[in-house]
Amino acid sequence: MSQEKQLDQNYNYTVVRQFTLATILWGIVGMSVGVFIAAQLVWPALNFDTPWLTYSRLRPLHTNAVIFAFGTSALFATSYYVVQRTCQTTLFGGKLASFTFWGWQAVILSAAISLPMGLTTSKEYAELEWPIDVLIAIVWVAYAVVFFGTMIKRKTSHIYVANWFFGAFILTVAVLHIVNSMAIPVSMTKSYSVYSGAVDAMVQWWYGHNAVGFLLTAGFLGMMYYFVPKQAGRPVYSYRLSIVHFWALISLYIWAGPHHLHYTALPDWTQSLGMVMSLVLFAPSWGGMINGIMTLSGAWHKLRYDPILRFLVVSLSFYGMSTFEGPMMAIKTVNALSHYTDWTIGHVHSGALGWVAMVSIGSIYHLVPKLFGQERMYSIKLVNVHFWLATIGTVLYIVAMWISGVMQGLMWRAVNTDGTLTYSFVEALQASYPFYFVRFCGGLIFVTGMLLMAYNAYKTIVAPKDSLKAVEQPA
Repeated sequence: MSQEKQLDQNYNYTVVRQFTLATILWGIVGMSVGVFIAAQLVWPALNFDTPWLTYSRLRPLHTNAVIFAFGTSALFATSYYVVQRTCQTTLFGGKLASFTFWGWQAVILSAAISLPMGLTTSKEYAELEWPIDVLIAIVWVAYAVVFFGTMIKRKTSHIYVANWFFGAFILTVAVLHIVNSMAIPVSMTKSYSVYSGAVDAMVQWWYGHNAVGFLLTAGFLGMMYYFVPKQAGRPVYSYRLSIVHFWALISLYIWAGPHHLHYTALPDWTQSLGMVMSLVLFAPSWGGMINGIMTLSGAWHKLRYDPILRFLVVSLSFYGMSTFEGPMMAIKTVNALSHYTDWTIGHVHSGALGWVAMVSIGSIYHLVPKLFGQERMYSIKLVNVHFWLATIGTVLYIVAMWISGVMQGLMWRAVNTDGTLTYSFVEALQASYPFYFVRFCGGLIFVTGMLLMAYNAYKTIVAPKDSLKAVEQPA
């Protein structure tokens, strides 16, 4: 038996398998809710005059499901896998890792029940009421204990850079969640924030943007720094650049939140600080993207026949694109056009679908065979079809929202010679209607790919062990 297989037997892969399958399941659920509410913007009668099916209640369910059910389950799965492999030791804490899985599923199910009922704090990405927030904090502390405990008892002297990113994401998300969720409960289902007015808004977007910065960026960069080199069979292009990337990213990202509050009651200096730090953030973001893509030096030919590697590399391209677009949209003069329009929706989904979902999907495709005793997925052709469905669906979605958003911004700002508005809000909405249909189609295509993934994963898992052998590929 090879040394790698002997080590595999010593690792706790049970919790990794659980989170991997949960990632696929919640990805389908969360994205399907997104497609349903996208359809409601085209056909409003689809809410069936039912309160818990209205857009206002399902939209926070969609965002929580894709960020915390799909995305965070992927982070749990990959961080637990990577920290064991790179530290050459099993997870710390025994059954504590299992508690993080079941505790996190309890959080997700609580959100799925409470949000359609209209039980919400109304804070973006932090809508869950205080009892669920307490449970999140408990599970997250347990997660930190398992992860850092594993690193402390590692059998290697070196801490691989992916673990730096995972560790930073775990610590920072804990601080963000606890500070932003500070509230005064008045009942089991209702609470009020301890902050008020502009301070509440500032704390919320310090949390909101850094949930993007640390959960949806730093965590997934940890994923990238392990799975891109592994799938490419190449070392990281520049280890020195990866360390510079890490320190620059965590030093700068935390200051960028105020760019969500341009032209609001927030102090002008705070808005300007958020804008400047967002612009500076462009450098480390692209440093990380270049490091990931250049890891393929000497392995570019593998993109011809490896759709898993294609998922990972194209996700980096979307990461580069959205981290260029974000700082640009943070500039006050650009933001004056883009704010409150569909352009923001397009930007968010170029990151969410193009970067987060595609790097997660690529990583899960890498993981599933290894976790269930196979050398490859059941069907490489289906992985390839999924890649094209995901890419086409993402491009349709974001291009439709870009066009709609810029058009909305221009129509809202247009004035007649006498100073009156040229267009009413309803006219701008009517002009956006065709693009809402294109967005719906893009989302539907993306979810179709996720269903193929679920089928492919199922067939891989139920196949007899070691029956799916790797296919010889040209050099």
